[in-house]
Amino acid sequence: MILKSSKINEFRLWGLLLTMFGLGLMIVGSIGIVYDWGLVGRIFAAVFLVLGLISILGSMAVYFWAGMMSTSAVSIRCPECNRMTKMIGKTDRCMFCKTILSTDPQHAPSDEELLESEQSDPSAMTTSEAHSESKDRG
Repeated sequence: MILKSSKINEFRLWGLLLTMFGLGLMIVGSIGIVYDWGLVGRIFAAVFLVLGLISILGSMAVYFWAGMMSTSAVSIRCPECNRMTKMIGKTDRCMFCKTILSTDPQHAPSDEELLESEQSDPSAMTTSEAHSESKDRG
C-alpha cells in the first residue's frame, strides 16, 4: 500500500510538487544575476524566473481545483479507522488508513484485489473485515 492515497491528497501532492519545482527553477534562474554573467545572465534569469512563475501559477490552479473538489466531496466514516474522510467518485481511499472505500457494491474491490493487498501488507485489514468487525462490536 505504499504510495497509495486518497484522490484529494494526490491532487494536493501534485500542487506541492509544482510549487517546489517552480521555486527550484527560480533559484536556478537567480544564478545568472548572482554570478554577474552580464546580458546572458539576465536572459538566463528571465527565462528561468518566468518558467518558475508559470509552475507556481499551475500549482495555485491545482490547489484551487483540489479545494473545489473537496467542498463537493461526500464525507463518510471509514469502517476500519472509524474517522471521517472525504470521498470523490464511486471509489476512493481513506485519507488516514488508505483503505479502499466504495459507495457502490458494483465498484467495490474484488476478492482477488483484497488478497493481493493483504499479501503486500499482511497487517492491513480489508474493508469487508473491518465492516464485519464493527458490526460484531455494535
